[in-house]
Amino acid sequence: MNYSTLPSPCYILSEEALLANLQILNLVQKEAGVSIICALKGFAFWPAFPVIHDYLAGATASSVNEARLIAEEMCCEAHTYAPVYTDRDFEQLLAFSSHMTFNSLSQFNRFAPKTKAFPKKVSIGLRINPEYSEIETDLYNPAVPGSRLGILREQMPDILPEGVEGLHFHVLCENDSHALERCLKAVEEKFSGLIKQCKWFNMGGGHHITRADYDIPHLIGLLRDFKARYPNLEEVILEPGEAVGWQTGVLTSTVEDIVENKGVKIAMLNVSFACHMPDCLEMPYKPTVIGATEPDENSKHVYRLGGCSCLAGDFIGMGDFAFPEPLEIGDTIVFDDMIHYTMVKTTFFNGVNHPMIGVIHTDGTFEVLAQPGDYQSYKAKLG
Repeated sequence: MNYSTLPSPCYILSEEALLANLQILNLVQKEAGVSIICALKGFAFWPAFPVIHDYLAGATASSVNEARLIAEEMCCEAHTYAPVYTDRDFEQLLAFSSHMTFNSLSQFNRFAPKTKAFPKKVSIGLRINPEYSEIETDLYNPAVPGSRLGILREQMPDILPEGVEGLHFHVLCENDSHALERCLKAVEEKFSGLIKQCKWFNMGGGHHITRADYDIPHLIGLLRDFKARYPNLEEVILEPGEAVGWQTGVLTSTVEDIVENKGVKIAMLNVSFACHMPDCLEMPYKPTVIGATEPDENSKHVYRLGGCSCLAGDFIGMGDFAFPEPLEIGDTIVFDDMIHYTMVKTTFFNGVNHPMIGVIHTDGTFEVLAQPGDYQSYKAKLG
């Protein structure tokens, strides 16, 4: 793909890559006999929701906005979980949801009367905390000591509260099936007796199923064995977000200036890591730039990539990039794998415009879907 002919900045989804991921997820869904749903917190590219719904069993929401988007664009009800619910939003969430999970027993006790009085049945669950996770970055680890997410076994009764039909845990982040196996062992050691009382069990997200080295046969066997141990379960659910959008698109950008400081050459771009690629700073991680490599002693054209916001740290601090030729103003820089956990986390810091949103269809044609980076969008957010 010659990205220099496409708009910049622009998030660009590959329809073909998305379909490949969905086919993998659907294979697991069918072979293991589970439900796989798309977590909007990681992938909310709603123009693709109709095709996602052709392959997956639905989607998961953590807010009224996400639940409504699922209802309107995926035409189904959400599996909803939020750390806290409020009186203001709760009945709207019930209207848009088929399943609703509570983060604490106090929240369940507070809102249970409203679920019973609601004219539509919504299946109720509780989020549990097994106190085990293999996530290395505390920012993303729900099982650290003192976590606010999920109910500890010592806090749970031996009999599920009346009206509770399911349990939910989420302690993975970009993990493989072997990490899931070890997590399940910890979960079952603490909560097996409660799982046997459930109609459904949700294993959360963080399953990196569409990564090239993921052991899919092991996952299928693991899920089959789990279901065999708990024949009472009518449904086992996984809710990846990143695995849906993994390697499905890019963010294009343009070199607007080149500055130098103490021998460091910095290519100033028309995108911002803080505003458009926040996980690069939060995780942190070094993204892949198409056509660039890791610098070594033989590299001649080495650049640091800088964002367009005023934040001093709006650049990739995990190392520079080597290019085959010197960069010039007007050159296109393409960041790979920038569809998940980017568009859902963009900000208007500094009033920086949001990138356009586009798609490359399976026939190779490109279409602009949205141009959200305008003054009215920025102004509307502030008042």
